Amino acid sequence: MKILMVSAEVVPFAKTGGLADMVSALSIQLTKMGHDVRIVMPRYYRIDRKKLELLPGPMAIAAGQIETWSAVYKTTMPGCDNLPVYFIDHEECFGRDGVYGTKSETDFHDNPYRFAVLCHGAFQLCRKLGWYPDIVHAHDWSTCLAPVLVKNVCRYCGFEHTASVLTIHNQGYQGQYAKEQFPALGIDWGMYYGAGFEHHGGINFLQAGVSCADMITTVSPTYAHEIQTMEGGFGMDGLLRIRSEVIRGILNGADVEQWNPSLDKRLPFNYSASDMSGKAKCKAELQKRMGLEVNPDIPLIGIVTRLVDQKGIAEVFAPTYGSIYQICTDMKVQFAVLGSGERWCENEINELQGKLPNLRAYIGYDENLSHLIEAGSDFFLMPSRYEPCGLNQIYSMLYGTLPIVRRTGGLADTVENYNENTGDGTGFLFDQLTPRAVYDTVGWAVWAYYNRKDDIKKMQKKGMAKTFGWDKAAEGYLDVYREALARGCGIR
Repeated sequence: MKILMVSAEVVPFAKTGGLADMVSALSIQLTKMGHDVRIVMPRYYRIDRKKLELLPGPMAIAAGQIETWSAVYKTTMPGCDNLPVYFIDHEECFGRDGVYGTKSETDFHDNPYRFAVLCHGAFQLCRKLGWYPDIVHAHDWSTCLAPVLVKNVCRYCGFEHTASVLTIHNQGYQGQYAKEQFPALGIDWGMYYGAGFEHHGGINFLQAGVSCADMITTVSPTYAHEIQTMEGGFGMDGLLRIRSEVIRGILNGADVEQWNPSLDKRLPFNYSASDMSGKAKCKAELQKRMGLEVNPDIPLIGIVTRLVDQKGIAEVFAPTYGSIYQICTDMKVQFAVLGSGERWCENEINELQGKLPNLRAYIGYDENLSHLIEAGSDFFLMPSRYEPCGLNQIYSMLYGTLPIVRRTGGLADTVENYNENTGDGTGFLFDQLTPRAVYDTVGWAVWAYYNRKDDIKKMQKKGMAKTFGWDKAAEGYLDVYREALARGCGIR
């Protein structure tokens, strides 16, 4: 199968979240399975042209109200030489820091035009190469113009046998802009209503993508259901229910080569399920690095997160009954926190670690520390308001660290709740996102740590034995691609 991935971000070239990891990992796996996969993305300011190959000749792109021109660069995916990555080089759109925005301008005012250049450019690239894909796979709102073009424009201009798939990585981000921005998309005004862009008098990229894509996927089965509810649909649940027949939930895989405690080069000590001594040493190293009491008998809870509302930060860090302050005061426990985000939460965490000797935090991000927290912690707290897939709970289980999570999205699909009667499970789950629910579930885990040590060991080994590779996910996407071709082009 010939598959074109269209994405605003791809590891290792540009990343703001898990979307970038997923695009590269899925593309690599599909390529290894023998499929002809190609990736197209913007060439941002930080991507060095000198390390790329310039394709001959400029490329005309029909975004906006007048034709614009761009160069195209090419490289191959590191570690996968037969997976080409193409870069749309348009200085006005992409010659700046930031993928979607910066700290000073969180959402670039010209994003509709920027991503129209990317999507129109993707189809022009295919024409330039003389390579026409079976599947155009768009990722999140920023590339939702691609399925619109497949259905309404390009399918009658050389892409007769091409179908579209849209993956929703986070329903909360929809790409909503003023109606006045519509001409920047380079399509006929008839598509304002006809392709589903109109939304409360403005434009909504994700809504148009959902309306036009031949198939729609999300990154976990439970999240596929949740986005069709009023709580999880962010105003689009009605449309998603109408299109429910084409929605599939496929759980993301994980990079089990990078996240493997027996091989992880970022860890001071390696270990496996058959010899956990290295994990105990990692715990001591984590306690030392974070300035916590070095004590193997105190349960250590790790948190690695973006400090944003989606991650349940108010229920954990805000000064209210049942929050982390009360946990640290009432229980013999330690916390190691790594994260950055909303300023109020960063300030609150700094105040807390000034008051609590059993809570230490690093505000910012440190890749080595994130691996050490996964390895050195006994538990990992992840109380997300919603979580399309989540990776940290997967990393935790692989590292013998038991997740404490809310039963939502990919967390519900991956973590098995502890059963006190049998000792089975791989973590601790709760339903309602409240400070009290967090407090009680942490308390339950801490109780098990002190009173059910054999159960804790059993759960650790079960989690470490789980498989989260990309091979199964890739097979799921191939099924979706075949169905997209059958629905969109009548090809079976």
